[in-house]
Amino acid sequence: MAGSRRGPDTPVSPPKPLPAPPQLTGLLGGSFNPAHGGHRKITLFAGEALGLDETWWLVSPGNPLKRREGMAPLAARLLSARQQARRARIVPTIIEQQLGTRYTVDTLARLVRRYPKRRFIWLMGSDNLAQLHRWKDWRRLARTMPIAVIARPGYDTGAMTSPAMAWLRRYRVSAASIRKRGQWSAPALVLMRFDPDDRSATAIRRAHAGWADALLAHDGHGQGADRQDRRAGVRDRLTFRKLRQEAEA
Repeated sequence: MAGSRRGPDTPVSPPKPLPAPPQLTGLLGGSFNPAHGGHRKITLFAGEALGLDETWWLVSPGNPLKRREGMAPLAARLLSARQQARRARIVPTIIEQQLGTRYTVDTLARLVRRYPKRRFIWLMGSDNLAQLHRWKDWRRLARTMPIAVIARPGYDTGAMTSPAMAWLRRYRVSAASIRKRGQWSAPALVLMRFDPDDRSATAIRRAHAGWADALLAHDGHGQGADRQDRRAGVRDRLTFRKLRQEAEA
């Protein structure tokens, strides 16, 4: 058509910028009762091996597979996680409490829907792989996002011979395939080994029985605070919402 051709001085529209790649986010769940250096070490190791942008520590209000006896208040466990996460790309969160989910499979499904611009990878120790077949809808969990298993001393045999591993083995991929951010999808299983770390929350609780009260009694700057006030002031740094006190009952 006449007049439809561009002249030599017609400005050309700049190309549209490419969309930002999704953030690759690891998810490590647990009671963190309390969090310790072993949690930090395996998180940093997994982050480096998988090329994660950051990792969220999902501090669980309650684990259906663990007894509540000896479980510290959620506020204390979140504060202990914050201490261990300092100066690292780790975000401790109590988002499970806010989502109202009880089982991991439901939590992960809600996170995928809530954060569509992120690609999640579920991180777990080999001790959890050994009992994964006991988890609610564990196959659906595996289809929700890739799973990266980090070796834990003493649990390798149980993990490698578990019913979940028998099913997941066919979906095994390398850490490099995750790190390169290719077109991978779930189910996908990554097995990783690193230097053993024999620190455990159980040993810390035995050696420091009052760790939770000590955290709740100080405001993070060395100043004393009322224990109840300290709980009430704890805010989730991912969702910016305060901890619900009724969950501590």
